Amino acid sequence: MATTPGQVSKRVLVAGCGALGAKIALGLTGTHEVFGLRRTPSRIPAPVIPIGADLMDKHALAAAVPDNLNAVVYCLTPDNYSEEGYRKAYVEGLNNLLEAVAGQPIERIIFISSTSVYDQDDDSWVDETSVTNPAKASGQQILLGESSLLDSGFDGTVVRFSGIYGRSRPRFLESISEGELNPESPGPYSNRIHEEDAVAVVLHLLERQFAGLSLDDCYVASDCDPIRLDEAVAWVREQIPCKPPQADARTGGRAGSKRCRNDRLLATGFQFRYPDFRSGYREMINDWKQQGPG
Repeated sequence: MATTPGQVSKRVLVAGCGALGAKIALGLTGTHEVFGLRRTPSRIPAPVIPIGADLMDKHALAAAVPDNLNAVVYCLTPDNYSEEGYRKAYVEGLNNLLEAVAGQPIERIIFISSTSVYDQDDDSWVDETSVTNPAKASGQQILLGESSLLDSGFDGTVVRFSGIYGRSRPRFLESISEGELNPESPGPYSNRIHEEDAVAVVLHLLERQFAGLSLDDCYVASDCDPIRLDEAVAWVREQIPCKPPQADARTGGRAGSKRCRNDRLLATGFQFRYPDFRSGYREMINDWKQQGPG
């Protein structure tokens, strides 16, 4: 996070320092005192201050959480992709943490959510005001987590990320290269955000909070150009050598067909480094060509 004149250092806890959370925590260091919480603190990158605790263990959590926190970023992923796994990650763990930080001078809690809370499958545009009625248990549990925060009495902000991709998340390119994806045409709309932009969104919102600027309770964080899955696959095939589609290649999407609108986020002054699918993947493809797949 860039330092601004007169900016005061804050104490920030990032609960869940995995692939995304660790990058968020690192982005806050240099300006703020940043604590990272996970069960294996040895995996938290310096100079983030490691805190070892299990969010499912209320007593250990209460003893481990630092005092006088000014902000919390809750960035969990489930241990397994069952309904119980999502419930523990997005509901129980959050509620335990909210209890552990009760009474602290927290200005804002940011909850990392997902556009999977939308179940639209008709190519329609969705934003923060759209109906959320997820059919899948994963989306239902994430939505319960959102409600837990927003009903908690803390000033909370939910950030609904679409599919995160980037150098550390090359699975989409790999699946096309190996012929595992062969979508029908026209394919469903897909929505993405580069991992660097995902990190930047959280840093941007916290910067606004610490500067005394207003925040809404929810933001859709997706790039500016939803693209049909078949068009995305066709473009990648033009850029890199790919095996012919397998007989059992996946022909559809996994998240319905909707287009995520990011107007509310843009209105805060946020600027995407990778505003569309091609700008983000072109850089990854250049690396792919130089280094080879994997």
